[in-house]
Amino acid sequence: MTFDLDSDFRPFPALEQIPFTKFRFPAGEAHLRITSHIASDKVIITHRASSFEALGEILLAVDALRRLGVKHLELVLPYFPAARQDRVMIFGEPLTVKVYTDIINAQGFEKVTLFDPHSDVTPALLDSCQVISNTPFIKEVISDLPSDTYLISPDGGALKKIYKLAQDLKDYDVVECSKSRNVQTGEISKFTVYQDDLQARPCLIVDDICDGGGTFLGLAKALKAKNAGPLYLAVSHGIFSKGLEQLCEVFEKIYTTNSFTDHPLSPQLIQVPLEDKVVV
Repeated sequence: MTFDLDSDFRPFPALEQIPFTKFRFPAGEAHLRITSHIASDKVIITHRASSFEALGEILLAVDALRRLGVKHLELVLPYFPAARQDRVMIFGEPLTVKVYTDIINAQGFEKVTLFDPHSDVTPALLDSCQVISNTPFIKEVISDLPSDTYLISPDGGALKKIYKLAQDLKDYDVVECSKSRNVQTGEISKFTVYQDDLQARPCLIVDDICDGGGTFLGLAKALKAKNAGPLYLAVSHGIFSKGLEQLCEVFEKIYTTNSFTDHPLSPQLIQVPLEDKVVV
C-alpha cells in the first residue's frame, strides 16, 4: 500500500492507496487523519517535499501508521529539499542536509528512495538509501534530439554523473564547462567552455536542478560564443522559480520531470512523468 501525501503524485499507481484527509487547526497547525483500516503491514510513504512543513507531514504520517500497527515503512522522496545545502560555506550557517537526514533516519524507514540527488552527500547521510539515476529520464530526452548532440556538463559538480551517463548512453560526447561563484552573494561571474569549436552541433545541458535558471542562461551565452548549435536543457528537478520566459528565449526545448511539481503544458517544456519512467 502507499500513503501519497501529495495527492497529485502517485509513483506506484498499481498499489492500493491509503485514504486520508489533511487539514489545519484554527491556530494553523497541520494535521492529518487516516480514514480506513489498513490491511497491510508494509506501506510506502511518498511525497514531493520541498519544505520543513512537508517534512512534518511525513512525520505525522509515520506516527499515524505506526499507531495503526504498520511495521514496515519505506519512503520515496523524488526531490530532496535540503540537498543543495550539503556543506557549510559561510560561518554561522547550519548544515541543513544533515538536519533533514537526521530527522528522516530517526523514523526507521527500511528504505529511502531518492531520484537524482544533488550530490553524494545526501545518500551518504541517509540510512538504507536507494538512488534512482537520471539515465532513464535522459534516455527519453535524447530520443527526441539529433544523434550528434553534445552532452554539456555545466560545472565540476556535474562531471562525475555526466560521464557515468555518457557511459550508459554510449556514443555521446561530453563537453566540460565550469563557473565561478561568489560564496558570499551566490552570484556567478564567469562561465568557461573547455572546447574551442562546437561545430554548430546541438548541445544538451544536463543537470539535476533548475531553480532561477541564471546558471543556464549564462552558460548558454558561453556555448554560443563557442559556435554551439541549437541548445536544449534537461533538469531532473524543475523548480523554475523565476518562470520560463527567459529560458524559452534561449533553449529550443526544456525537459524536466514531475519530481518537484506539475508544470503547465507548454510547447517548449516537456515533462517526463516519474510514475512511468523512473521510480520503480
